[in-house]
Amino acid sequence: MTKIIDRYIIRKFLGTFFLTITLILAIAIVFDISEKIEDFITKGASAKEIIVDYYLNFLVFYGNLFCSMIVFIATIFFTSRMTSNTEIVAILTGGVSFKRMMWPYFVSATIVAGISLGLSHFVIPRTNISMLHFKHTYIDRKQNERFKNIHRQIEPGHIIYFENYNNERRTGYHFTYEVFEDQRLTSKLKADFIKLDTTKNAWRLDNYVIRRIADDGTESLRSGRTLDTTFSFKAEEIVPKLYSVEMMDTPTLLDFIEAEKLRGSENLAFYEIEKHKRTSWPVATYVLVLIGVSISSKKTRGGLGLNIAIGLGVCVVYIFFMQISTTLATVGNFSPALAVWFPNILFTFVAAYLYSIAPK
Repeated sequence: MTKIIDRYIIRKFLGTFFLTITLILAIAIVFDISEKIEDFITKGASAKEIIVDYYLNFLVFYGNLFCSMIVFIATIFFTSRMTSNTEIVAILTGGVSFKRMMWPYFVSATIVAGISLGLSHFVIPRTNISMLHFKHTYIDRKQNERFKNIHRQIEPGHIIYFENYNNERRTGYHFTYEVFEDQRLTSKLKADFIKLDTTKNAWRLDNYVIRRIADDGTESLRSGRTLDTTFSFKAEEIVPKLYSVEMMDTPTLLDFIEAEKLRGSENLAFYEIEKHKRTSWPVATYVLVLIGVSISSKKTRGGLGLNIAIGLGVCVVYIFFMQISTTLATVGNFSPALAVWFPNILFTFVAAYLYSIAPK
């Protein structure tokens, strides 16, 4: 009997989930097209680019992003239907405990969470390459991105500085390159202007001065009008775009974060948040499923409508706590790991309480 119930609940769970996610994503695409149609037309995006490069990847990205929330709503919806049809009562009075009844729910949640984990860590970073390139080209294209007062450690003891840097043109003003050994300055390169020559794959410096300091304290100076040279850093490493981490699979992202720690990147919190979100969102599926079943397995006067309203309220509160905690991590001293996992930790206690008072 329990196997029949398990198959029934799993079929209900996955069927409602995929139907709900299909409807929500269809509505999302309609709204997105109505908002961006002018950009598509005026900036010359082809139909193939719009469908293949953008919207197919749009479906994967946003479907996975809101996967745990959609699982939660779907769980409340079909469990409330089962409750109103007295199916839950029949299962419990038939000798199946409430704890045992949760088994097919968590099997289904594991299937969804496993798919989501695979997508988050390996698939979506690759599909994001086409989608983000499309967005940057046709939707939110920015010309002449300029950055000021950039300090970066490109390797131990090697510090570069730009007073002003243009990320699109690969040009900078008032550039310095300092080398320290045992916390002692050994050389310093200064240039009024620097530009990457893509044909030679070398940097061209204007009005440069090279100062070298020997171990005995003596100094030597060398200056000139122009100098072509190479450095150990790449142009795209000077100001990595925040969205670039979304195009890295997790092993690549971990290596990138270690390199950024060495360089003293000011955007390190954003990268750490991205790393932890790839696991925390799928794991939230278990917490939200437990809350959903605990809420909707009891008959209420409001019925299905009240349960869905409560579910939407829980989703809003969850997203609110996620936004607050991640904001504290990026602008304050809040740990990125704790910021991302805090809503899951908090709602785990909520889920445990609701489960303890759920009908047994």
